[in-house]
Amino acid sequence: MSDLGPTLTPLAGGHSGRTFLGDAGGERAVVRVYPPGDPRGVQAPEIDGAVLRLVRGLVAVPDVVEVRRAQPEDGLPGLLVTEWLAGERGDLVVARLVADGDTDGLARLGASMGRLAGTLAGMPMLRPGTFTDAELALGELPEGGLAEWVELHLVDWSAQDRARLRRVAGAAQDLLDTVGRACLVHSDLNPKNVLVDPGTTTVAAVLDWEYAHAGHPWTDVGNLLRFERHPAYVTAVLSAWTALRGGSPADLLEGARAADLWALVDLASMAGANPVADRAEVLVRAIADTGDLHAWPFGP
Repeated sequence: MSDLGPTLTPLAGGHSGRTFLGDAGGERAVVRVYPPGDPRGVQAPEIDGAVLRLVRGLVAVPDVVEVRRAQPEDGLPGLLVTEWLAGERGDLVVARLVADGDTDGLARLGASMGRLAGTLAGMPMLRPGTFTDAELALGELPEGGLAEWVELHLVDWSAQDRARLRRVAGAAQDLLDTVGRACLVHSDLNPKNVLVDPGTTTVAAVLDWEYAHAGHPWTDVGNLLRFERHPAYVTAVLSAWTALRGGSPADLLEGARAADLWALVDLASMAGANPVADRAEVLVRAIADTGDLHAWPFGP
């Protein structure tokens, strides 16, 4: 086991305040802390380390330096230590490009993100499921379809509002069922979770894999396009993905919106907990009110 540096500095944008900059063996390193009680159990850091090793060489990720299991009996958290990589957080890059009106930059970043999502969609898994151990054995995903997911999660909505959303969800599930395979899914793939090379405006590293699982090939595209809807970016994401995996950009966009409804409903059920959940609820209500997966209630 390597000795971590004496001080850990919180990293801006880190998941739940659990990601820190430290050092390992005299080199800068990123330390992810897993407190006892993590819902994935004591193997959570080992699972995340295994996923990083799985994709290494196919997508840009940091090297794993060290993994430590949590020791609940001693109150010690689990740790995942990875190398530190240079780059600018993607959401800050997007904000700057939009403010500058740099459509070429948005297109370059979108194409890089689309290729990334397309690469993951080409990594086959035997069936959908969550990763349960360091061997990436598959557990189970929730039973039922999107309509049942709506009923289970949006219990505070009126029966009428849930019924409207269930109709959209049922059609979305029918579309998702036309794809009969599973792949590796990052499941939180958006600009905030990538580092961008400011010189090329392309992805330098993909971070935060704790939600990775075996799932639907359209899921990551749905996440990429959930709130980032600048036409140059959207077009580039869709074109790059379909160049790798086939199909038409229009069909991919429809499928991606359908796949993202799973996450949107989950987020909407947590409205009031954080700004992202609040925004998701506004979006889901717009989808229910219009019957349109592409509804956009936030203006230009």
